[in-house]
Amino acid sequence: MKYVIVLSDGMAGRTCKELGARTTLEAAHTPVMDRLAPVSELGMASMVPEGMAPGSDTANLSVMGYDPKLYYTGRSPLEALSIGVDMADTDVSFRCNLVSLSEEKGAYEEQIILDHSSDEIDTEDAAVLIEAVKEGLAKDGYEFYVGTGYRHLLLQKNGRVVELTPPHDILTKRIGEYLPEDRSLRDMMEKSYELLKAHPLNEARRKRGLKPANSIWFWGAGRKPALTSFAERTGKKGVMISAVDLLKGIAVGAGMDRIAVEGANGGLHTNYEGKAKAAVKALTKDGYDFAYIHVEAPDEMGHQGKTQDKITAIENVDEKVLGVVLKGLEDFGEDFRLLLLPDHPTPIEVRTHTGEPIPYLLYDSTKSVEGAEEYSEKTAALTGRNWREGYRLIEHLLQEGLC
Repeated sequence: MKYVIVLSDGMAGRTCKELGARTTLEAAHTPVMDRLAPVSELGMASMVPEGMAPGSDTANLSVMGYDPKLYYTGRSPLEALSIGVDMADTDVSFRCNLVSLSEEKGAYEEQIILDHSSDEIDTEDAAVLIEAVKEGLAKDGYEFYVGTGYRHLLLQKNGRVVELTPPHDILTKRIGEYLPEDRSLRDMMEKSYELLKAHPLNEARRKRGLKPANSIWFWGAGRKPALTSFAERTGKKGVMISAVDLLKGIAVGAGMDRIAVEGANGGLHTNYEGKAKAAVKALTKDGYDFAYIHVEAPDEMGHQGKTQDKITAIENVDEKVLGVVLKGLEDFGEDFRLLLLPDHPTPIEVRTHTGEPIPYLLYDSTKSVEGAEEYSEKTAALTGRNWREGYRLIEHLLQEGLC
């Protein structure tokens, strides 16, 4: 038996008038999901424990079977694992976004945050700007590292963990009341704005109609994590397929292998099919028992408030990931169990993560159960199944028998 998780990040949402009181998942054309729904187990699962922030960090730890209340030490340290940063126990790492601010007249704190991803800046451009930040903000005890896309890292030696606001939580708002109380962090952010807004690369971006990546933004602080081995805990040899450092970092911490897929970038125009084909090959030819396919696009489009683009991302997951995985495993004659779900909702109208339970679909190629007419938030909720401890859902995937 082979096992697959297809994690469509932020896919769930809320009903909105724009879509005729439907969610983006309900509005999307998803023939593969809806073919599976009548013969699969559907239900709801709470991936974010009560009292914890609804982030992809806590939620994906839950999906992987790690109780965030026991294992979560902050988002950035997980990304540090992926980048290869060697953290000491006394170090603190911070996520360092390249963001777009409004460039209005007045002080730094008067600016409005327009985009947490600087128009999904690519890694090549971002690396140029992070190098400029390294040179312009050099300071004893602090070191910057290049990550992926708009997502980068600051390491503080012998630091302390402080509460910081994720930039995607305050889109369109003035930043003053959300800036760090820590003077060193705030000074670096302010200086980065003066350094980056006049950078030649940002001048070129403006001419191309793109938002400038004109400030760094710190959040997600934490200390070195310590995850138990996925293989020892489950008895399965697993592989992670994702474009983002957070998921790759969880894989490193869990002792799982990672597959880099050319053209996978964490955006709307990622290599969906490449991820699916990589998973099929890993399971059918390379000796893996378990594959985790993470697709960031629905979440990014939710943050950007782009309704049709989020629908398109969900449709791409349906056709180019789920459809390709099913056909690949069926063609090879493999028995398999597949879990489809988001990690958390990212509703279009709020443009950030929320902590409601998420809908899941669990399919077993060797048997069918009485499911629902389609896969959606509504049909999953109507089943009455609700995993309040969402981190236990993976145990259900890896066990025999469905509800």
